[in-house]
Amino acid sequence: MPFRHGSSGFSFVELVIATAVMMVLASAALPIARVSIKRQKEAELRRDLRDIRSAIDAYKDAVVGNLIGGVSVTGSEGYPPDLETLVNGVTRANSASDSKIKFLRRVPVDPMTGTTEWGLRATGDTPTSRSWGGANVFDVYSKSDGIALDGSKYKDW
Repeated sequence: MPFRHGSSGFSFVELVIATAVMMVLASAALPIARVSIKRQKEAELRRDLRDIRSAIDAYKDAVVGNLIGGVSVTGSEGYPPDLETLVNGVTRANSASDSKIKFLRRVPVDPMTGTTEWGLRATGDTPTSRSWGGANVFDVYSKSDGIALDGSKYKDW
């Protein structure tokens, strides 16, 4: 077939070069996408930890303010016995009905582990303890062994 001037289309060499350029650009974008996904998970972990800790503090405030019936500050220092108590709620003090105060809608999923299992600390535990004393829930942490973008460990957040 004779070559016609003015015919449109690409030669095989042009297609190979264009494909090679696109592959180089895609390989440069992949690490950026991975960092972006990790950054999103880290933001979600920070938000979940803040939500759980705020719920624990709200429970403590409700106990101290005598808004919860049948819960004593002594022994547990006013902190919840577990995270499920924050979800299931507790009966209001001086309430004719069985109305409950709930502090969390659900136990959040740890974005780093993919489970709703969080590391727990009681008031008697040390700040870096990895074993829960079991008396109450004073603090939570991620059970992930991963390292954050800033070099810290997720379980230290």
